[in-house]
Amino acid sequence: MKKEVKINMKDSTEATPIAHLVALANKYQSQIYLEMGKTRVNAKSIMGMMSLVLVTGSTATIDANGDDQEQAVAALEKFLTT
Repeated sequence: MKKEVKINMKDSTEATPIAHLVALANKYQSQIYLEMGKTRVNAKSIMGMMSLVLVTGSTATIDANGDDQEQAVAALEKFLTT
């Protein structure tokens, strides 16, 4: 399941929101990736997520696959857009 979202996070490039995003992704059993341009990283990996530049106004695609993929995508979308 894929969902494109427009990033709207306060302090989106800071380490703390990224750590919270990784912790959120790790609550789900599904495999979860974030894609920006040609870059695709595991949303459960702090090092991978730190390599992305999640700037407000940019667009990312959430890609989840597993039993709880719909819940995972919804949770990550809410986190990234509010």
